[in-house]
Amino acid sequence: HVQLVESGGGSVQPGGSLNLSCAASGYFKSSYSWAWFRQAPGKEREGVAGIYLSGVTVYDDSVSGRFTVSRDNAQNTLYLQMNSLKPEDSAMYYCAAGTIGDRRNVLQRSAYDFWGQGTQVTVS
Repeated sequence: HVQLVESGGGSVQPGGSLNLSCAASGYFKSSYSWAWFRQAPGKEREGVAGIYLSGVTVYDDSVSGRFTVSRDNAQNTLYLQMNSLKPEDSAMYYCAAGTIGDRRNVLQRSAYDFWGQGTQVTVS
């Protein structure tokens, strides 16, 4: 079993920055791909940024150029550096991990087996 624990959320003003972390424990495989998803009230959970097992990064257009996803394989930790935050970035942010066969699916919610509990980001 794999556990994912997110941290780093909070409240910031527009234009501010936050750095989210997701620590994995348990039977975590180095071959997993990772991703960050977010869900605002009344909306579907959407993929924001992800890293395929090869290290290729993928971003949703809404965050490209503002967010940076990275990983520390030695620490089994995923990060999301969020800059130039906007009110529309406000949501619960979730970390996900799993075996992704096609990198085109890195931001597909259905592709992931393991999820964290989320960390709240509020921009206002």
